[in-house]
Amino acid sequence: MGLLDGRRLLITGVLTDRSIAFAVARRAQEEGAEIVLTGFGRGMRLTQRMAGRLPQPADVLELDATDESHVAAVRAALEERWGALDGVLHAIAFVPGDALGGRFLEAPAQSAIAAFEISAFSLKTVAAGLAPLLERGEHAGVVGLDFDARVAWPAYDWAGVSKAAL
Repeated sequence: MGLLDGRRLLITGVLTDRSIAFAVARRAQEEGAEIVLTGFGRGMRLTQRMAGRLPQPADVLELDATDESHVAAVRAALEERWGALDGVLHAIAFVPGDALGGRFLEAPAQSAIAAFEISAFSLKTVAAGLAPLLERGEHAGVVGLDFDARVAWPAYDWAGVSKAAL
């Protein structure tokens, strides 16, 4: 009997088998959880590939975490599949190239805003959109991955600011 037997989890941000999100997905399955992954855009194919490398292949739903209609579609798919949700891992991050690599002071506002919306504010969008399913889950919760903001990370620029906001 595993620690997560019968739990239903949505895991975002699985792009490589070296990511924290992949390790969480793998361990959750090993502990008995049923999982669904999300992916979007160019990363969708990577997520699908990683889903096949898990102990049990996982389904992947498309999710643009900045688009409430995408969140609603994921909620509907999970509602049909499980009727409730026991947990969500928010491991979503993106920063435009012109807001990374030592260009902190030169980054355009629109790039810094995009970094914040995708990497930080999307936690609220996803949590609010999935709240009805989480309310029906057993001791449900949302976990967000942040970043160590105690030190400055060279070249991490607006990614550091955005993840520190969590």
